[in-house]
Amino acid sequence: MALKVLSSLDTAKIQYYHFKAIIIAGMGLFTDAYDLFCIPLIMKLIGSVYYAGPARDQQVPALVTSAMGAIALLGTVIGQLVFGRLGDLLGRRKVYVFALLIMVFSSVGCGFSMGRGRTCVLLSLGLFRFSLGIGIGGDYPLSATIMSEFANKRTRGGFIAAVFSMQGFGILASSTVTMVVCAVFNSASGYPKKPSPEMVDLAWRLILMMGAIPAGLTCYWRMMMPETPRYTALVEKNVAQAAKDMRKVLRVPMSPIPEDQEYDEKDPMTPTASANPASSSDYPLLSKEFLARHGRDLFSCALAWFLVDVVFYSNNFFQSQIYGPQYLPLHNKNAYEEAFHVAKLQAILAICSAIPGYFAAVFFIDRIGRVRIQIGGFFFMAIVLFAIGIPYYSYWDRHAKAGFMFLYALTFFFSNFGPNTTTFIVPAELFPARFRSTCHGISGAAGKLGAIVGVVAFQWASPDNYHQQGIRMTVPLVLLGLASLVGCVTTYLFTRETMGRSLEENENEDQATSESGTGWGLVRHFSFTRCSLPKLCANNEVADG
Repeated sequence: MALKVLSSLDTAKIQYYHFKAIIIAGMGLFTDAYDLFCIPLIMKLIGSVYYAGPARDQQVPALVTSAMGAIALLGTVIGQLVFGRLGDLLGRRKVYVFALLIMVFSSVGCGFSMGRGRTCVLLSLGLFRFSLGIGIGGDYPLSATIMSEFANKRTRGGFIAAVFSMQGFGILASSTVTMVVCAVFNSASGYPKKPSPEMVDLAWRLILMMGAIPAGLTCYWRMMMPETPRYTALVEKNVAQAAKDMRKVLRVPMSPIPEDQEYDEKDPMTPTASANPASSSDYPLLSKEFLARHGRDLFSCALAWFLVDVVFYSNNFFQSQIYGPQYLPLHNKNAYEEAFHVAKLQAILAICSAIPGYFAAVFFIDRIGRVRIQIGGFFFMAIVLFAIGIPYYSYWDRHAKAGFMFLYALTFFFSNFGPNTTTFIVPAELFPARFRSTCHGISGAAGKLGAIVGVVAFQWASPDNYHQQGIRMTVPLVLLGLASLVGCVTTYLFTRETMGRSLEENENEDQATSESGTGWGLVRHFSFTRCSLPKLCANNEVADG
């Protein structure tokens, strides 16, 4: 029989603490997006200081820009793997604050990048961004896992999606802060006079350091968060403490919970072994038993996240290149104006497409389901990328800018109302409590490897002097469209639906699959798992095992 403390969580009404948890966990995603997506903006400022001269045209080489993005993503890969595992071994709460502190100090460190020469500044900036990536990576699995373990099964997807939607506001904040700082500094420099390198150098450092503010504001609240009841009950095997922690933050009926528990006579607060939830077996991570039960789910989550991040990060990091000079004329503008106009277009895209996509995901995720949204998102991303890429030069060079920008904005909408959101949600729902954070970290690390591949490959497919003659956009955009089609097909074949089911029911399905001996490579089995088994299991209570 399922632990009643978990049943109380699954049936709890929406309460104030759920929204508080969204803000506390979401501020990490907000900071993540701010720090990752402000790099293309500040590179406009760095170029005018450290790449000045007619030969360089005050432009940072695209290889350096992509390297700055990739080094933070590499740190993110490490952070997701390390902190994801620590979240299962030590507890979500214990390592959650540490990840946030790394982000705070690294953001400040980026602003204090040492030296006066170009090489020294860029190397120290890269080092701090690597450290920042580790903190960002640690935040991903912990935020998703904590929100999934506090939410009820009816609205769990919406709450996790709401946490992830803070990423859109982080992108908007990075654009807004850049615009404000550039406007203020441009005015203070006595425009139209040429801005001094010292002031421009101060401007980009200030933009980076402001990323520490939202993370710093939530440190206290993260320290005050209790451990998730599911971790306490299922991993630490302390049901009584789990019930206590629930009383601190949620108003749920507690009187039925002790009915199934037996307590030690010497210590009435400690349940006996018979009361503790026990797994059907104590198989270790990545063992044969683990792979038999959860290998298919881990593969599907990692592959989908890899594919969507190839597209998503390429689109974001190289927006100004995709626009091309015909959509983003920056001739005869100083560094502040260049950064301002790139930030303005990024803000417009965030307001008109990215953030509405997140909101649509929050609203529909528990109505349509994860699988359908992910398939639809991948499919429409592919269609739009083909529509932009194939006629990029033959049509879009000579026709209305509005049509191009509308289609380009749709790639962000269907990414967020699609796989960019669902790949964050599903790994937090499919795996047992003792592996949940680890598996989310592995899936997310695969995604960030895809982001690195996308950023580096996009740069490889584009000539370095794009700002002078435009870039060959057809090949990279078509490749991104193909990656989206692959994501559409693999989602249909491999991804299981988790909507409306408790976390323990999702795990029990994996156990049933393993015991049936059908394997995880059969398409016929996938179809049965997505459509039929949820109906068969709907009335069953199962323990975490």
